[in-house]
Amino acid sequence: MPEGHTVHRIARQMTLDLVGPPLDVSSPQGRFAAGAARLDGRTMTSATAVGKQLFCGFDTGDVLRVHLGLYGAWDLYGDVSPLGTGQDVRGSLGAPRVRPGSGTGPAPSSRRLRMGEGETQHVVADAPTWPPPPVGQVRVRLDSGSVVADLRGPTACEVLTADEAALARERLGPDPQVVDDPTAAGEVVVDRVTRRAVAVGQLLMDQSVVAGIGNIYRAELLFRARLDPWTPGRRVPADVVRALWRDWSALLADGIRDGLILTREDLDAAGREQARADPTLRHWVYGRGGLPCRVCGTPVVVEEMATRKLYRCPVCQV
Repeated sequence: MPEGHTVHRIARQMTLDLVGPPLDVSSPQGRFAAGAARLDGRTMTSATAVGKQLFCGFDTGDVLRVHLGLYGAWDLYGDVSPLGTGQDVRGSLGAPRVRPGSGTGPAPSSRRLRMGEGETQHVVADAPTWPPPPVGQVRVRLDSGSVVADLRGPTACEVLTADEAALARERLGPDPQVVDDPTAAGEVVVDRVTRRAVAVGQLLMDQSVVAGIGNIYRAELLFRARLDPWTPGRRVPADVVRALWRDWSALLADGIRDGLILTREDLDAAGREQARADPTLRHWVYGRGGLPCRVCGTPVVVEEMATRKLYRCPVCQV
């Protein structure tokens, strides 16, 4: 499942490439036809992420809410702006886009960017027509004239009023990237964790407690804190929860910047570059079931918690 850093990167990419011009909005699959008709011809004014959910505001006051779920992804084609590594585009509206054939600018380039659980990009063969024909089951297509964004396989894709979107956001826990006061938001997380008897590993995945943490970040945060995931929330010291919140804030910012989850703080610059190229080097325990813990050598345990795989070291995390 795409985690919080991915959705923030999608919001930033859309800010660069889709905010500003009128959009042709359609549902090639047909399942979002009514919603597409409501947005067609309108202007996207903002694209923001809260946790794993994307909220795209339009000039009518309507909001497109998307939750990618387990299998969802966005494919962007055409003159896609570089987001890259280390670029902070928060608040930028990007350059104005020009429709091909208008005589005022070049036709779109042949670039495809996949943004989902992973992030890949490559050059594709020139399409004989623009926009390129949809491939597969495309729930919604957003076309700026030079960039096309196709959504496939989301858990949720709906048009909300501004008030409905505000309610949806209020149901989510704090997201370090969008809160006004990180310290106060951290105290909200402390309260929501320490008053519950539910295992802390399950609470970190509860999007109403804290937004954006998925299975990878959950496993890695708890290992970095040397905390047993099965510890009831009310037995976790408040200072430990505050440290988890601060660590989550830092890891999320790193993930947004780099476009990947790299959680090992023991790597030097050369080691980090190697880990960027080799996913097996990026994590302490996630995906390492049965392999030796990188700290103590004990085999990493894989268990099930609330239907999801849980990775932990039975010696380091006590």
